Amino acid sequence: MTEFTHINAQGEANMVDVSLKQDTVREARAEALVTMSQNTLTMILNGQHHKGDVFATARIAGIQAAKKTWELIPLCHPLLLSKVEINICPLPESNQVRIESYCKLTGKTGVEMEALTAASVAALTIYDMCKAVQKDIVIEQIRLLEKCGGKSGYFCVPQETINEITK
Repeated sequence: MTEFTHINAQGEANMVDVSLKQDTVREARAEALVTMSQNTLTMILNGQHHKGDVFATARIAGIQAAKKTWELIPLCHPLLLSKVEINICPLPESNQVRIESYCKLTGKTGVEMEALTAASVAALTIYDMCKAVQKDIVIEQIRLLEKCGGKSGYFCVPQETINEITK
């Protein structure tokens, strides 16, 4: 079994030393789902929300969050991200919004946490903007979809589990 990398020999949390690692291209995609009422989703899609463009605000929040992950998650390294993208897809048939984040860099450590943080904060921003009209919005299924680069190599959630959501 693989050992936890953020725990030292004494069992204490510490930041991993990545100084000897080679720079490689690293990418990660993550997602989050936001479930709301049909009325709330319709309000957003019709541009009738009193706070403005909910999706545009969530997209910006997700990008900002990826850039600040190292300030939010203990032991994360500050990273020079070369790309952060947030795609927001309404799923009216299920009264959901699917958020997919993508992060990329050339560096010594991965961008999984940045992608996960971006998707999470974009979802939280949708909740924040809509809580005045609906308090029981649900944020769920925050997960890593894909990552590449680094020693651990490639990981991908099977495509059929991603497609199940978008049906």
